[in-house]
Amino acid sequence: MNKEMKRTDNCMEEKAPSALLKASKVFDVRFSEVDSMGIVWHGSYALYFEDAREEFGRIFGLSYQLFMANECPAPLVELNFKYIKPLLYGQQARVDIMYHPMRAAKIVFDYEIRLTENNSLLTTGSSIQVFIDKNYDLMLTNPPFYIEWKKKYNLL
Repeated sequence: MNKEMKRTDNCMEEKAPSALLKASKVFDVRFSEVDSMGIVWHGSYALYFEDAREEFGRIFGLSYQLFMANECPAPLVELNFKYIKPLLYGQQARVDIMYHPMRAAKIVFDYEIRLTENNSLLTTGSSIQVFIDKNYDLMLTNPPFYIEWKKKYNLL
């Protein structure tokens, strides 16, 4: 497919690949991340995706520290994985994270995990974060700091 898809609230629409913000993080599979068969335990994928979100935040200035400085945490409300091939102890892989601009007050990422040796696709996934205020109430509009961040990357 030559075009990537952009998520909207209830449907997908085409978006040029160059308009997506993307980051990557290479990692080695450690013994503590696998089960008794030497296959990465399903719970480890949440940590790999978290590492990718932190790397994205470091590169593009959308860090958890920014959320907290603006008294506006953005907890995960949805996290999905699709396992295509197993990731094994001792392998080196790369998690790619792609940001999808949304009109709604939420942050949507898609993920791919690939082996570094041959770029084979092992896992895909997605996450959704929402904004909450200091009373832990859901925010229905984008907070001002997030609007400014989106303007910086021409995402409005």
